Amino acid sequence: METGSPQDTGPAGTEGAAGTQSATGAEGAAETVGGTAEADGGTAEAAEDGPVWIALPPGLLKMRRLLLVVWLGLISLAAGLVPGLLAGPAWAAFALPPLALMGWGWVMTGRNWRSWRYAERADDLLISRGVLWREETVVPYGRMQLVEVTSGPVERHFGLASVQLHTAAAATDATIPGLDPAEAERLRDRLTELGEARSAGL
Repeated sequence: METGSPQDTGPAGTEGAAGTQSATGAEGAAETVGGTAEADGGTAEAAEDGPVWIALPPGLLKMRRLLLVVWLGLISLAAGLVPGLLAGPAWAAFALPPLALMGWGWVMTGRNWRSWRYAERADDLLISRGVLWREETVVPYGRMQLVEVTSGPVERHFGLASVQLHTAAAATDATIPGLDPAEAERLRDRLTELGEARSAGL
């Protein structure tokens, strides 16, 4: 029967214990790092699960700014030309307020256009807009009664169309303006299909 001597068990036992502790610590650190990575990955997935916002095409901004320049340009011309011819050149200064309003409207039109966006989610459609006062409308698919595409003469000239959403409650009716006609038709067909599916309980 063999028995180990103190010299055999002392240092070797200490080294073994140290090695075991080191390995355990390394494994614990690896598990901690792995847990952190998994947590980070979950956060990234949660961020990716948010709504995918779609902005309006730039054609709407072009149309609105052109209308702004045309109307305020005519008002400025009339306000400066008529008094200037009848009462003297000094009265032509009446053209300045419409011009200043045009400059302010040019900037605000751009900010308003950038504030418009929409997102298609699993159960509803989100529409966000507004510069000073942000407004976000949630339109459930199951409450949609009518989805139509409209396009006036000016919109058709710029190749744009609007999608109008009519629901069971008038307070949740909404409009998405200035879309490409193909996108407007796609959105109308998809929303109609989803609305019928939700109404049927599918």
